[in-house]
Amino acid sequence: MSETSADLPDTAPEKKDFIRQIIRDDLAQGRHTAIRTRFPPEPNGYLHIGHAKSICLNFGIAQEFGGICNLRFDDTNPVKEDPEYVAAIQEDIRWLGFEWNELRHASDYFEVYYLAAEKLIADGKAFVCDLSAEQVREYRGTLTEPGRDSPWRNRSVEENLDLFRRMQAGEFPDGARTLRAKIDMHSGNINMRDPALYRIKHVPHQNTGNAWCIYPMYDIAHALGDAIEGITHSLCTLEFEDHRPLYDWCVDNVDFTHHPQLLQPLLDKGLPLEAGCPHQYEFSRLNINYTVMSKRKLIALVSEELVDGWNDPRMPTLQGLRRRGYTPSAMRLFSERVGISKQNSLIDFSVLEGALRDDLDTVAQRRMAVIEPLKLVLTNLADTHEEMLVFSNHPKDPACGERQIPFSRELWIEREDFAEIPPKGWKRLIPGGEVRLRGAGIIRCDEVVKNENGEIVELHGTLDPQSRPGMEGANRKVKGTIHWVSAKHAIAAEIRLYDRLFSVANPDDESSGKTYRDYLNPESKRSVRGYVEPSATQAAPETSFQFERLGYFVADRYDHDPAAPVFNRSVTLRDTWSK
Repeated sequence: MSETSADLPDTAPEKKDFIRQIIRDDLAQGRHTAIRTRFPPEPNGYLHIGHAKSICLNFGIAQEFGGICNLRFDDTNPVKEDPEYVAAIQEDIRWLGFEWNELRHASDYFEVYYLAAEKLIADGKAFVCDLSAEQVREYRGTLTEPGRDSPWRNRSVEENLDLFRRMQAGEFPDGARTLRAKIDMHSGNINMRDPALYRIKHVPHQNTGNAWCIYPMYDIAHALGDAIEGITHSLCTLEFEDHRPLYDWCVDNVDFTHHPQLLQPLLDKGLPLEAGCPHQYEFSRLNINYTVMSKRKLIALVSEELVDGWNDPRMPTLQGLRRRGYTPSAMRLFSERVGISKQNSLIDFSVLEGALRDDLDTVAQRRMAVIEPLKLVLTNLADTHEEMLVFSNHPKDPACGERQIPFSRELWIEREDFAEIPPKGWKRLIPGGEVRLRGAGIIRCDEVVKNENGEIVELHGTLDPQSRPGMEGANRKVKGTIHWVSAKHAIAAEIRLYDRLFSVANPDDESSGKTYRDYLNPESKRSVRGYVEPSATQAAPETSFQFERLGYFVADRYDHDPAAPVFNRSVTLRDTWSK
């Protein structure tokens, strides 16, 4: 089978974007001799297509520049985290074709974070605050008004250390106190107005059990985690741009390179000392129309049973896209086409579908299937007529070989390939008209059989024997060609016709008083009973085919069985939404 460009990184053109240019400059000028990146998901949900862009960037850069990429779970909020998500995230990364250098957890560094917090207190750069969350917001000020100092900002170092240690000992209830950085309540950047570094949560942790009842906030854990691992380029999306000064403040004021004693707990665990001074770089997040990617909204779709779970093929989760039939190479190709920039933009859903079409056109073998069957009886063939016709598995790749398809007197054709009263420009079957049966010859429709309600239930026709492959009339011209399957040999299959989950380009738009729930596309899932040629049913789950003239379909990852086949439509052959 031919490989896609995503499978050939050594021969692919050099990728050029501002992050890769920064890395090339850093290497050329000797700022770094080795590149280290990381992918740091919070295990509180399933990864979605936006995460795929970050995965491809972080792991891709490590591959391109001979560096390493760690997978680090940001497990600092045990209330929302679940081992189910941890396992799914690892599976998704490997499915995309990447492998991490080290598997780390923020919880691996809890002892180091704690020592770092005590250092900040000892240096007079952090204090224990008794303000409630609501009071903290009140004191913080606004974008146009400066904040006010907490009444507890000037506690002594000794008092702060005592209170912080008592916080860790479990003496205080949730929310009673926080550890805050002492920076600048007049800063124009609200993130620098004495942000919280630690909060009290009496919640068991999946990795550390009940060892801790205080947990670090994201900003300090993220920055110090990168510093501990010696990450050279910390890549994140643009919403963290305003957090970069706090990121730098945490790295600079803890300064592991000059205070290696803070890393002793890692040596005690047998973890290597890799500390450095990372720098954060931001890129635009992936925004795609006809989709919602807010974790809150995705959770609501699942919990309210508006979709069939996190792996529903209509969901933008990687689990859902995989079940839909998206391939790792198509996802990598999509990420390449979207590119990396500093400019937020909205990507059209057709770009995603186009990447899948281009990938599957290369790798998916062809099969014949009928999804809305109408019986066609060739009356000039014997009732017992059976023969095997030879078809190429892939017209663009002879290496895929050939297969045999049974042909008989009674066939299933697509109902939409017949019109009793044809519209202008119709090139398919009509009463008294001729079409070519794919690979079998030319047939004429002689009779239309209807039931008592006037509904068409069957067509009778004749096959021109001189138009069979290899015969004198095989090249006789007719306007249309249609596909078919033998009614006697075809296998009944459940065929799920998936489409975009939302019917409008911006389901997040609530200006009209509607919510994304009001924009759910009622045609996003339709299940029909169709028929497929016998060879299609033997495919393993997650095998993709092009059902000729219909689109690309995949054997369902969970429900497909040769005895009861289930195929999901991955994408149509052409963009049906552009009009």
